[in-house]
Amino acid sequence: MSRESIYKRYIPAVMPEQENDDYAYWFVFNQNKMLITNNSKIKIPYVKDIKELNVFPIRTQYLGTLDGHPCYSVEVNSEMNKLEEMDFRDLRLLYNILDEDIFLLAGKAFQTVNWDQTHQYCGRCGIQTEALQGENAKICPECGFISYTRISPAIITAILKDDKILMAHGKDFPENRYSIIAGFVEPGETLEECVKREVMEEVGIKVKNIRYFGSQPWPFPHSLMIGFISEYESGEICVDNYEITDAKWFDVDNLPELPSKMSISREIIDWYIKSMKEKEI
Repeated sequence: MSRESIYKRYIPAVMPEQENDDYAYWFVFNQNKMLITNNSKIKIPYVKDIKELNVFPIRTQYLGTLDGHPCYSVEVNSEMNKLEEMDFRDLRLLYNILDEDIFLLAGKAFQTVNWDQTHQYCGRCGIQTEALQGENAKICPECGFISYTRISPAIITAILKDDKILMAHGKDFPENRYSIIAGFVEPGETLEECVKREVMEEVGIKVKNIRYFGSQPWPFPHSLMIGFISEYESGEICVDNYEITDAKWFDVDNLPELPSKMSISREIIDWYIKSMKEKEI
């Protein structure tokens, strides 16, 4: 993504260097929603101890420091009482409302909470796991099996043909919204092979000249999106009618409703628009 690195302000860590006696950023999740203030300015809790707000964690994970202040991800009970001047909001809806680095850290916190929640027991023998010292991982005290934080790589690609871009309507999209082709990487394939397979499976065409564009963490729930630009090679559009219900070639002056600017899909589409406008000059 075309943004400054979060690591200019954020230092990741697994264990605090000392006892927390400073104000901290608290990324608190109740199922799929994050706790924010809803008074004069929307922000996340920034207090020394989250219990000051009558929030009592089920589990807490240390994330490192932002501008020298500790950061924690927190899971709470779904039936907790309503808090004064605070509310739980869908993380996606907080894009462009929270500071960008806070939003990106919230994504990491969301993934960490989900992973921690689903790895309380060993996937091999069923014994309760323990935190692995110095690692973002769980270890089974019985069989020694280690589970690291889950990341699921997925490709997303623009397909270009004669100055047009192929865009598809997913079965769960709003009525008029289209985006570019995406899909998860399967075992045993390269990212470029994944691009070719996903495009063929979803819209029935072949692509060539695949080149890397950029990447984006996508915490819904645990993806890493790897963006590409590719060119049409052959074939006629034939949608799978499972994930994709329609696909068309669009030119820059006739684009449908586009995805949110929070996504790398929109960044790739905006790159295409800019490239076509520059060709007209």
